[in-house]
Amino acid sequence: MNINTFFSPTKIMAIVNLTSDSFYDGGKYHSLEDILQDVECKIEQGADIIDIGATSSRPGAKVIAQKDEWSVLLPVLKKIRNKFPNIPLSVDTYWSETAKNSIAEGVNIINDISAGSIDNKMFSTIIKLNVPYILMHMKGLPEYMQNNPNYTNVIKDVSDFFEEKVLYFTNNNFNKIIIDPGFGFGKNIEHNFLLLKNLSHFKKFNLPILVGLSRKSMINEVLNISPNEALNGSTALNTVSLLNGANILRVHDVKEALQCSKLIQMYNSI
Repeated sequence: MNINTFFSPTKIMAIVNLTSDSFYDGGKYHSLEDILQDVECKIEQGADIIDIGATSSRPGAKVIAQKDEWSVLLPVLKKIRNKFPNIPLSVDTYWSETAKNSIAEGVNIINDISAGSIDNKMFSTIIKLNVPYILMHMKGLPEYMQNNPNYTNVIKDVSDFFEEKVLYFTNNNFNKIIIDPGFGFGKNIEHNFLLLKNLSHFKKFNLPILVGLSRKSMINEVLNISPNEALNGSTALNTVSLLNGANILRVHDVKEALQCSKLIQMYNSI
């Protein structure tokens, strides 16, 4: 797979959150049938990728055991892959064993918020699996990442982080990397907006850039609203992300994100 070709034009990654305590949509599903209906709806609305997570990464969330994560994921993965055999699937996990098991169940992409910092076997596992890997920047762990995050220069610090990790992978002949600046993961409001404003800086890696800011606090705190009210703000910042070079939008709201993508494609074509 040529990963840059795969993510051109912009892809819409739809969030399917199996946790009960997510900051926005935790506990929305009451049955496996609810999950399948939601996936079907997201595909019909235009999702290119379904991203499935069974571990909360909201601020304050604790790391959970791999076996507990997998017990939630496995039955859902089997059903989704069986019902929707052609849709690319991503699994949001920081455990290498979950990554390996997920690929065996037909998953295509691994999305790791920790960039290998929680499970030191993750990088070697990804290289062996040879599947696309979302490398996200996070300062600290979700449990304490928002406790006064501090940077000397957030753009340089995040860029240096990617430089080091990408070099490791390329030295091991692996290039199926997608980079994610990690909006809201160990960043305050100013950090988030500086990263968004300077998103094009990360084009220097010549790798697809994923942006996930859907309904996050960088919207809610500025507008003094709840995540439930943040669709318009998400749409506005998704548009900025696309103008600044995003290749993948990870979103709760597929229809609106796809409309952004189509409009920006037209804007860029003129």
